[in-house]
Amino acid sequence: MQKKLKIRFDTPSLYYIPQYQPAFEELQKRGAECELIIHHKPENQQLIEKYIQTTRLPYQLVESDKLIDWYQNDKPDWIVFGNGFSHLQELPSNTKTALLYHGIGIKSCYYDPELADFDVRFTEGRFRQQQLQKLYPQAHFVQTGFAKLDPLASCNQPYEAAFNLKAHHLDPRKPTLLYAPTFYPSSIERMPINWPEAFNDCNIIIKPHLISYTHDKYKAQRERFKIWEGYNNVYLAPAEEISLLPYMATADLLISEASSALFEFAALDKPVIWLDFLKLRWSYRGPLRYRFEKRMDQTITPYRSVATHISRPTDLESVIRAELNQPAKKQKERQETTQQLIGQVDGQASTRIAAELLQER
Repeated sequence: MQKKLKIRFDTPSLYYIPQYQPAFEELQKRGAECELIIHHKPENQQLIEKYIQTTRLPYQLVESDKLIDWYQNDKPDWIVFGNGFSHLQELPSNTKTALLYHGIGIKSCYYDPELADFDVRFTEGRFRQQQLQKLYPQAHFVQTGFAKLDPLASCNQPYEAAFNLKAHHLDPRKPTLLYAPTFYPSSIERMPINWPEAFNDCNIIIKPHLISYTHDKYKAQRERFKIWEGYNNVYLAPAEEISLLPYMATADLLISEASSALFEFAALDKPVIWLDFLKLRWSYRGPLRYRFEKRMDQTITPYRSVATHISRPTDLESVIRAELNQPAKKQKERQETTQQLIGQVDGQASTRIAAELLQER
């Protein structure tokens, strides 16, 4: 009997899991022995406990400082990472490594040299494949598309996990707005404190980034979330609901900053609002703004047209209503950007990833 391939998915943060899951499940179907290796951090104890009570995915909880020893004992055939890993040389000699990046990189670190050190890096659309191969011609890149979106591809509809508006006391007859802000640089602190009042005729889902919930320095963001949650037309996603997919499936329009979520939602051919009003730290303001520009991936700039931009909070209502009334206005831009940054949204990205890891060529 042929030995089962052991494939581990390195999980320093739970928000990597929605990107991993389609590939994880496809590999399981093909007979691989897969596990999430969740880094056990005391500050995330409660969140991890809530997650593991509901997940169907096999997992191991491993103390972060014992991770290398664990991998040395386990000797997996492959370890899949969602970001850089500075201890690649300390892994078992026969273990291969893959990078399945956790989002559509909108920061310049997407191109960091250490991210080309894996045995294979999976890329999304052809633009990123070309850019990376040009920068690191010695590295092995395989264009697969964006696995996270596989469950929302038309071939996989209906999506059973879609957010149920009625079950959460929202009105399915109303349009649904999804506000998915990132943690930094963020629009949260600059959003009007009473902004849900302007959209009483809409449902509003607020899905914060996990880091907004788990880091002490974002306490002020959490205080705003609690205020907005008090409106009857608002649902605030709790921290343990780590996947954005159920909300993306249900929403009619997404509101975010420069974030992976914005490009993911546009790939579903639904309108996106790109917020340009951000709260920046003093070290990124005025003459020091070049630091902010350096942090962000400037190759994204040509794709800004995928969204309608809002530079002032006072323009929120008028712009959002215009987008709801003309959802097809930027359809061409969404399609072109998706081809370049996301790749094929055909539900088969995870199949292509599995074929590479299992060497099914």
